Amino acid sequence: MNIKDTVEKVPGGMMVVPLLLGATLNTIDQMHIPVVMNFLKMLGTAPTDAGHYEFLRIGGFSQELFKDSALVLIALFLFCVGSQMNLRVGGRALKKGVLLTSTKYFTGLAVGMAFGFIFDPWTGILGLSTLAIIAAMTNSNSGMYAALTGQYGNRSDVGGLSILAINDGPFLTLVSLGLLGTTLPIIAFVAVLLPIGIGMLLGNLDPKIREFLKPGESLTIPFFAFALGAGMNLANFLNPDVLAGGLVIALLTFFLTGGIGILVFKLSGEKSYIAPIAEASTAGNAVATPAAVLAAASVALGTGAMSAVDFEMLQSVVPIATAQISISTITTSLLCPLGVILMDRYQRKRGIIGTAEDIEVGNKKKKKSSKEVLSN
Repeated sequence: MNIKDTVEKVPGGMMVVPLLLGATLNTIDQMHIPVVMNFLKMLGTAPTDAGHYEFLRIGGFSQELFKDSALVLIALFLFCVGSQMNLRVGGRALKKGVLLTSTKYFTGLAVGMAFGFIFDPWTGILGLSTLAIIAAMTNSNSGMYAALTGQYGNRSDVGGLSILAINDGPFLTLVSLGLLGTTLPIIAFVAVLLPIGIGMLLGNLDPKIREFLKPGESLTIPFFAFALGAGMNLANFLNPDVLAGGLVIALLTFFLTGGIGILVFKLSGEKSYIAPIAEASTAGNAVATPAAVLAAASVALGTGAMSAVDFEMLQSVVPIATAQISISTITTSLLCPLGVILMDRYQRKRGIIGTAEDIEVGNKKKKKSSKEVLSN
């Protein structure tokens, strides 16, 4: 059976197909079908805290790999990616990471603030809120970016993830909403950069370590993709209002953050635009951002920094925002691979190879492929 070839026919298939499989199985789990739960109970499966029985929560190695492994596998992926990076690529990786992170954040922030100015910031058109827009647009899917730049981009594109990962989670959303200070702890940078840094160090010290870790770049992708999907629920698509709002957020995220990212890359002298499109997504963990914001709001309420009326309004918005962000996450996970593939074809017709890396040689730039970079 040609399973791998079939999967790779799908845009970004090694990422998207496992992700959707994980989401489908998780959706079935969340339906709590009696026959399924009784079967799992018969097998001796332990119930969840809510008293249900789920395929993805049977414990042991299965749950650790298919449900709870996303962050660990992405960290391993980054370690392997770092081992393949020549130190001369590091500066460009830093530059790209800063450009992408700042562009995505300020674009999402501007759209969210503009929406809140024109419409009701809590219950605007299609049930959209400033919270949902900012949370979805400023958080990019690190796994998606890693998979796409790993296949279609160059080393510095992939390395930019070390900075891009800063927008994962609720931090930037909390800052945007004025519920948290603007000081980012140093340890946050250390935690993100350490796997890539150690991998880069070892890979440059010993070529054999670099060669040993190379398969990890591609091997881990379908596994962490499935685990990311295992945190999604396809049932969110069934609500027409939520679906419409989620699709609007997805389109804004893809076209605005991706388009402005391309413009910024062009102005900074970059020739390949794979990375800006690869990051034009909504992170899977952004789904948890509304709940995190609500938790922070409860603290603000207790200290008197937020009124009870505003807290109650936010509390009513959180379920809708969570569903809309979920839809944006899944939709952009389909749009980004397609966009990257189309951009790659467009660039290749014009002699621009996305996997090639520009290395400074004297006063000239020499374009080298990833394999040539690694051989140095």
